[in-house]
Amino acid sequence: MNKTYNENGKNGAQICSVFKKCGGCQYQGMSYKEQLKKKEREVQGLLKPFGKVKPILGMEEPYYYRNKVHAVFGRERNGNIISGTYQAGTHKIVNIDECMIEDRKSGEIIRTIRSLLKSFRIRTYDEDTGYGLLRHVMVRRGFSSGQIMVVLVVSSPIFPSKNNFVKALRKEHPEITTVVLNINDKKTSMVLGERDIVLYGKGYIEDTLCGCVFRISPQSFYQVNSVQTEVLYGKAIEYAGLTGKERVIDAYCGIGTIGLIASGQAKEVIGIELNKDAIRDARTNARRNGITNMTFINADAGKCMVSMAQAGERADVVFMDPPRAGSDEAFLSSVVTLNPEKVVYVSCNPETLARDLKYLTGHGYRVQEMQPVDMFCWCEHVETVCLLSNRKPDTKVRIDVDLEDYYRIKDSKKNQN
Repeated sequence: MNKTYNENGKNGAQICSVFKKCGGCQYQGMSYKEQLKKKEREVQGLLKPFGKVKPILGMEEPYYYRNKVHAVFGRERNGNIISGTYQAGTHKIVNIDECMIEDRKSGEIIRTIRSLLKSFRIRTYDEDTGYGLLRHVMVRRGFSSGQIMVVLVVSSPIFPSKNNFVKALRKEHPEITTVVLNINDKKTSMVLGERDIVLYGKGYIEDTLCGCVFRISPQSFYQVNSVQTEVLYGKAIEYAGLTGKERVIDAYCGIGTIGLIASGQAKEVIGIELNKDAIRDARTNARRNGITNMTFINADAGKCMVSMAQAGERADVVFMDPPRAGSDEAFLSSVVTLNPEKVVYVSCNPETLARDLKYLTGHGYRVQEMQPVDMFCWCEHVETVCLLSNRKPDTKVRIDVDLEDYYRIKDSKKNQN
């Protein structure tokens, strides 16, 4: 096996042989210490006008941290099977044997799959012609549990000798916990299709984060850096200042990660999420952890909070963890309408965070403190936890809304429990 980069010491620059083609690690050739300084300056430049920005929290060992590894499969002109990532800005596959930021064991499993394809006469998928079977492989590993899930993304549910293939794969890697066949038969840039067929195991893995056990399915969102996620969420809970008396809303709750972690220090937590599959996993996670003071609502978080406010209900703390695009004005307006005393904003994009803070600080909130966390070492992205407090926590904001959604949600909560 050929190493794809040179290790020049703990704090030295890392040089990957394919980084110019891959484009995934934008900070190649820069020491980790320099990377942290660069990210800190960028966050300071964007967010300092709103309040205090603390020094960035980095990793002690910023390598092999990604607990989810995705590889696209294809063939070279000479017929050799390759796997890796798309070259930046193209759909040309860059063959990768080992990546400095991806879990090593997951990389080994992907290489084993690559070596098995020829003997099992499994063709890789060709985007141009639409022929071939194997499109992608995704491997997820619980860094705490050690459980491993392998997802084979294929263009058809007919996988020749699937049982023997799984047997051969597990012979090389007996630590694999479950193998899932994901069917993606559409011409799309999306990696996963909508249908999963379990070939081995339970079809999911579990991992422990901040003391809670979480079920991770092929489609589940789960932060890729487990070590720094505990730092990030720990800071978010700290900023909330929970005493056991608070009513908390976890907006964009996903599989319930932040809300479930916070539930041990709050009186009541309400998780709101539009994705039905995520809500199903969230409810499973609550039962798995014996948490009874958290309710999950499958609805648009913004509309739900507006309805709650109109009905005279309140929340003490709102956690919000939006996607990279940030929140839209409708959602931010709903936060203002609900009027919580504290808002804890977990952001994966300081640019959209700055935009959203401009709205919130213009509508009655002030920024108390901001903490950058390096979740994506060697890459340009940075996460930031921001605490906002209400200047007038007793002010009630009323607007005209349709209460039908609210009472429907109230009824559904009874049925869930």
